[in-house]
Amino acid sequence: VCSVWRRSQEELPLPQASGWGGEGDVCFVVGQERQEVFAHRCLLACRCNFFQRLLGPKLGPGTPSPVVLSTVPAEAFLAVLEFLYTNSVRLHRHSVLEVLTAAVEYGLEELRELCLEFVVKVLDVELVCEALQVAVTFGLGPLQERCIAFIEAHSQEALRTRGFLELSAPALLPLLRSDKLCVDEAELVLAARSWARVGAAVMERPVAEVAAPVVRELRLALLAPAELSALEEQNRREPLIPVEQIVEAWKCHALRRGDAARGAPCRRRRGTLPREHHCFLDLPFK
Repeated sequence: VCSVWRRSQEELPLPQASGWGGEGDVCFVVGQERQEVFAHRCLLACRCNFFQRLLGPKLGPGTPSPVVLSTVPAEAFLAVLEFLYTNSVRLHRHSVLEVLTAAVEYGLEELRELCLEFVVKVLDVELVCEALQVAVTFGLGPLQERCIAFIEAHSQEALRTRGFLELSAPALLPLLRSDKLCVDEAELVLAARSWARVGAAVMERPVAEVAAPVVRELRLALLAPAELSALEEQNRREPLIPVEQIVEAWKCHALRRGDAARGAPCRRRRGTLPREHHCFLDLPFK
């Protein structure tokens, strides 16, 4: 848990997560659970341009209609309100990414920075892929770099998490392009297939179609001939990798030159296990 104070401020009544009839004059219905949260229109409008635009000028007398915000979880929304009311926030590991997402969407730069600092402090194997996805989605470059560096150092564990399977293609691409992953290419191919299967089930699309944006980054030439043959056979049963990409890898083996097949990456990664044919690869490990 993190609690940070930025500057002193007069004590204000905190927003209420309860039934109608609190002191607030605006009601939000938040999250999939449709929890009611009450706050003060004037304070939110003064503190945040997003709420100023959302709430607009107060209408005439009577009870205003609730403002529905179904995409933000109640806990994250309450953290945002806590920051707006007190200029401090208590962050928790299990919800900080949702608070960060809300901070970015609402244009709360200071809250965003507090969330980023907290994420870096609590980053672990279970959190890192989810954090990477948020970083890629919102263009948070420094966080993306930290997440990739963490995954490079803990590759095998990170590839087994649910967060990895839920990465978008743009978030997975920089990982597959890295020379510093501590994982062998055979395991990386298996992980990519599992990722594509999950995406195919969610999007109701063929596995090969889901995998198309990322499989080019798999370095098939690093696999031994027997492994490549087994992959080719599995690829016939469940298409994942374009046939021409497998052909390029076979060319690398046949000509015993790493540059024999244009576009076929042959660089060894940090976690690549040695194989007999690696001595013929022209491109060294970096």
